[in-house]
Amino acid sequence: MTGVVLVAVALGALFAGQWPFWLLVTALAAAMIYEWGGLMKEPARKTVSVTVILILLMVLFSPAYAPIDQADLIAAGAVGIAVGFGFWSARLAGGFLYLGLAAIAIIFLREQGGLILTLWTLAMVWATDIGAYFSGKTIGGPKLAPQFSPNKTWAGLIGGIVCATLVSAGFALRSDLPVLIVPLAALFAVIAQLGDLYESWLKRRADVKDSSNLFPGHGGALDRLDGLLPVAIGVAGISAAGWL
Repeated sequence: MTGVVLVAVALGALFAGQWPFWLLVTALAAAMIYEWGGLMKEPARKTVSVTVILILLMVLFSPAYAPIDQADLIAAGAVGIAVGFGFWSARLAGGFLYLGLAAIAIIFLREQGGLILTLWTLAMVWATDIGAYFSGKTIGGPKLAPQFSPNKTWAGLIGGIVCATLVSAGFALRSDLPVLIVPLAALFAVIAQLGDLYESWLKRRADVKDSSNLFPGHGGALDRLDGLLPVAIGVAGISAAGWL
């Protein structure tokens, strides 16, 4: 039930665009940076303060202002560096830059890349997760990276790549997106799995099962979006370069 609600809310905000989409991305970004502070064992006052700063920064990327440009990215980077010095925490600064950049990237994709490109990005990551889960459960076999995540297998990785590629082939056939998205899907499926592994490693270091209990049965925002974060940054970069 939680999964159905999450997908419905995500798709509703995606198709609405503008303020609904910005509000959803901002709320999730705030939840993720708060969870990040918990995983880093940072004091609550620092985590709350950085969460508020991220929300204020996201106002720059709302529909009330001009489209995202290079100056906005420089401003976001400067704020991230200031967070590191102001709170004397490289871990908070790193999380701020990583999560903030991912949030900016997904807003850029929706408002400047377009609905279909953003929908493909989400669908590709979802397909990767679904393919990896069922392939890993069904086939099993050698572990992918047991030092980071004890459950992921090579079969799961391959299944995720196959599913992401098939979904992307469907988008290439039924939309105006270039056929380039098909080989890119294989690359981004691997990147999505790396994002998942990275978050799993952070949780193991923090000795927790989930980043939070925000979503019943699904863990926290970081647990749900770990694979999307690096993929959104990558797709936004390629789109900004004019390749998509």
